[in-house]
Amino acid sequence: MPGFLNGALQPFDSFATIYRLMNLKGMCMKRPRFGARERLSRDAAELQRLAVGLSESGCRLEDMFWESRLATRIRLLIQDGAEDDLNAAMDRLHESSPAASDELVDVVETEAESCVLETGGKFYDAQLFAVPILAWSRYAIPSGSIGAASLVPIKTQLGAHVFAADANLALVDYLFSPDQLPRSYCDTWRLLQSLVSAVAEGRNFHLDGGRLPETNHFLSDVRYLLGVAVVPRGAPIFRWNEPDGNRNTSLSAWEKQGSPNLAPLLTGCAYQLLLPNAYHFACRNADLDSRAYATRASVAFLQTMLGLMPEELRAVVAPCYDQRLEEYRIGFAPRDRDNHVFHGVVWALLGAEDERSEIMPQIETVLRDCGLKDIVMLDHRMPMEFCDDCGLPLFPTVEGDLVHAEMPEQNDAISQILH
Repeated sequence: MPGFLNGALQPFDSFATIYRLMNLKGMCMKRPRFGARERLSRDAAELQRLAVGLSESGCRLEDMFWESRLATRIRLLIQDGAEDDLNAAMDRLHESSPAASDELVDVVETEAESCVLETGGKFYDAQLFAVPILAWSRYAIPSGSIGAASLVPIKTQLGAHVFAADANLALVDYLFSPDQLPRSYCDTWRLLQSLVSAVAEGRNFHLDGGRLPETNHFLSDVRYLLGVAVVPRGAPIFRWNEPDGNRNTSLSAWEKQGSPNLAPLLTGCAYQLLLPNAYHFACRNADLDSRAYATRASVAFLQTMLGLMPEELRAVVAPCYDQRLEEYRIGFAPRDRDNHVFHGVVWALLGAEDERSEIMPQIETVLRDCGLKDIVMLDHRMPMEFCDDCGLPLFPTVEGDLVHAEMPEQNDAISQILH
C-alpha cells in the first residue's frame, strides 16, 4: 500500500469506524434538500425567475444579461444574511427545473466566494480558496490553530507553485476539519471579507477557534487550509492560468514542496495533498476523492493492526436505500469469517449520482487496486440500518446480513469505545 504505510504511525489507543454523512456540508454539494414546501418570498421568487431565464438563454450576450442581474440580487441577499431565501429558491428550482437550479447554485457560489475590490482607482479580483488534505491515522487527525512559523513556508509554496505570479495571498491560521468549515453561503462571504482585509494589511487572518464546533474523529478524513488570492482585475489567479502553467505540474510541485511543510501539522498521519482550488469546487472534489481514499485507508488499517494482507481479506459491497439509493456500504473481514465484519466504510452518493451511476465498478476497481481478490457485490436493496447503541452504520456480510463492525477478541477494548 504505497503512501499508506509510510512509517509515520505508532501503536494507538482507539479507533472509529470510517463514517461520515457526506452531505454535512450541503452548501458545498449540488444536492437537493428535501424540506417542507413553503410559499416563496418575493426575493426567492425573483431569483427563481432570473435563474430560469439564464438556463433558457440562447447566446452569450443573453447569458451576460441574466448573470449580471442574478449576481446583483444574490450579492445583496448574501450581504443581508438572507440565507433562507437562497436555499428556498434552490430547493424549489431543483424540483421544477434542475438546469436552472444548477445555474443558480453556480452564481450563488461565485458571489459567496469571490468579489471585486477597488483601491486607489484600481480594481482587483479576490477569490476564496481551499487547500484540501486527505489523511488517515490511528490517532485523532489533528486540527486547530497553526503557528506563524508553520504558516509562512506553506504560504510561500502556494505562491510559488499554485497561484499566479501577481497573486497576493492571505491564509487563515487554522487547520479546519469538515465540521468547522463555514456552514452557509453568508458565513463563507463573511470569511472572504475578513481575508480580504488581511491581504490589504499584508497579514494572515487570525481565527479564534474557540467558537468552532468540535472535530469529529474518524480513521480517515479531510483537513483544509483556507485563504484568499487577490489579483489585478482580469489577471490570472492560478499558476495554470498562465501561458506556461499546467494543473498537473502545479499539483506535482505542491505535493513535493508543500508536504514537508505540512508534516508538522499532521503528526502520526499518512496524508495526500489535493490540488488547491476555488473554495466550493475544492470542497466538492475533496468529498469525491475522500471515498476512495477512505477505502484504501481501511485496507491499510487492517494490515497495520491485524497483519492481514489484502489477499487475506474479503470485501462485501451492498447498496443501501432510504426512500432512494443513498450510499454503498463496504464490510471488510477475513475470507474465512463469513458472518463477521471487522471494519466498514460508507461510500455515499454525492452531487448528481444516483442508481444509474456506475458506482459499483468504481468501488470494485479501488478494492482490486488495493490488492483484494475476494470481492462480493450484493445486488439486492438493503436498508440503511444503524446500531441502536452507538448510532454507527451496520455493514454487509457475505451472507447478506447487516452487522456491527467489530474487531477480533484481542481488540475488544478498542471496539467497546464505539459504544
